[in-house]
Amino acid sequence: MNSIDKIIEERKIPNVLITKRGKAIKTAKDFDKSRDEIKKLLEEHIYGVMPEKPEHLEVELLSEDRVFCAGKAPLQTLKFTVTIGEEKFSVPVRAVIPKSEKKLPAFIHINFRPDVPDKYMLSEEIADEGFAVFSFCYKEVTSDDKDFKNGVAKLLSPKRRTQNSPGKIAMWAWAAMRVMDHIETLDVIDKENVAVIGHSRLGKTALVAGAFDERFKFAISNDSGCSGAAITRGKQGEHISDITGVKGEWFCKRYAKYSVDESTLPLDQHYLLSLIAPRHIIIGSAEEDLWADPTSEFLSAYLASSVYELYGLKGLVHNGEIPTPKSILDEGNI
Repeated sequence: MNSIDKIIEERKIPNVLITKRGKAIKTAKDFDKSRDEIKKLLEEHIYGVMPEKPEHLEVELLSEDRVFCAGKAPLQTLKFTVTIGEEKFSVPVRAVIPKSEKKLPAFIHINFRPDVPDKYMLSEEIADEGFAVFSFCYKEVTSDDKDFKNGVAKLLSPKRRTQNSPGKIAMWAWAAMRVMDHIETLDVIDKENVAVIGHSRLGKTALVAGAFDERFKFAISNDSGCSGAAITRGKQGEHISDITGVKGEWFCKRYAKYSVDESTLPLDQHYLLSLIAPRHIIIGSAEEDLWADPTSEFLSAYLASSVYELYGLKGLVHNGEIPTPKSILDEGNI
């Protein structure tokens, strides 16, 4: 047993390759059969039930800046309108699509601001590398607070929230999926190479979107930490009690009950990452962000690798030790 496996044993982290009924998952086919069970665990205990695809999605071009990026990549502002029952909701989405004769890979960036370009999104440099970027400000989808009567939350949240009603993270992830719905209608985009990306709370959101929607080839999170990429059991820094005490609205109501004893949570965050297999996961960690705990983010990637192996793929390629700062482990699919 290597040092990493000892840490995992000491933390008593549950095995994602054992079903709720105690049956071992030995093949990729077995794991595919277990996906719904894992999604339900995530929905019932952490994020809330993922809302269904809307009955209708309409996309309208509001404006176009044809000289954006010196004319190399026009900036479009689009109005996305979803219909659920008799209710409608609209949100702006910005698209920077380089002029190209080839199909372009694309990012869906869940951003903190509506700005294009933005300090987190260097639009011209990204366009010069041959990528399209679709971005939206998460607060324009629904506010980052306990108000479930504004924005899309009004349509997606029941009048009386239950223990597994969707939290705000599920709603922001749902919005990213709607952008993917639109991308599927565009001939200029390579639908097989679309990434969803976010930082911090929006890194958690990107992982949830990637886990629940297999159309995303890449799920990219930066410093997503607690309730994102990081293993919960034995973690340093932020814990369930901290995050639900301040931002409980991000999750379903049931998640807060695990504040008392995190070991009673019937899963851990590598279950979320495992659903992204056999696609690609990128996890960024910061050495001074002990609140997020880079070691626990590494452990989650390490544990999710067992699922990739079922598909005959390499997950996280490493040297058997906890990585030191400045390490780049980019040889595998995690």
